[in-house]
Amino acid sequence: MQKIVILTGAGISAESGLGTFRAEGGLWAQHRIEDVATPEGFARDPKLVVDFYNARRAQAADAEPNEGHRALARLEHHFDGDVVVITQNVDDLHEKAGSQKVIHMHGALKSALCAACEHRWPAPLVMAPGDACPSCGAPAARPDIVWFGEMPYDMDEIFDHLANADVFASIGTSGNVYPAAGFVAEARRAGARTIEFNLEPSLVGSQFDDIRIGSASQTLPLWVDEVLER
Repeated sequence: MQKIVILTGAGISAESGLGTFRAEGGLWAQHRIEDVATPEGFARDPKLVVDFYNARRAQAADAEPNEGHRALARLEHHFDGDVVVITQNVDDLHEKAGSQKVIHMHGALKSALCAACEHRWPAPLVMAPGDACPSCGAPAARPDIVWFGEMPYDMDEIFDHLANADVFASIGTSGNVYPAAGFVAEARRAGARTIEFNLEPSLVGSQFDDIRIGSASQTLPLWVDEVLER
């Protein structure tokens, strides 16, 4: 086993307090997705969108990684081969735990993006509509988040990793959002062994060779121990 490719979703961050956006009273429950997570919503009301992500950024800044995040960082540091984490999450809990090879396919709360020249820079804790780009000066700053209708980041690199994976692990994902839901099929075509970690099987659970049911903070440390002891 030389290369482990890991996909993480909201489930791994839920135990760190970041899984409540769709829950009653959570941030998502207070807004329609069309209003805060689409280019059209940003065009209609940039202040609403920027304020929404300011709230998310503040919550993520206070969050701490859990044992699941720490287990994946330990795997990267001690595994003899290559470990790559592809995350659908926009928080930085993997990095806080010590993971270094992390691909944020849906963007990152800690990053700002210029809609005019595509320059990226560290986002302040509180962004404002019309913030100027430090590169071109255009008042076109936006959260560096992949919204619905936009192409996820680094897809060519992601598919290269999947094509060379010996093991593909999916953690805390629903299996109903593409292209990430199709990653297990890509890994299987490459001959990878596939394993899912979730509170219940996902919509693509039948495509996995192994499914571990339970919280990520409990199941991942045990799995990492298994891998490192081989």
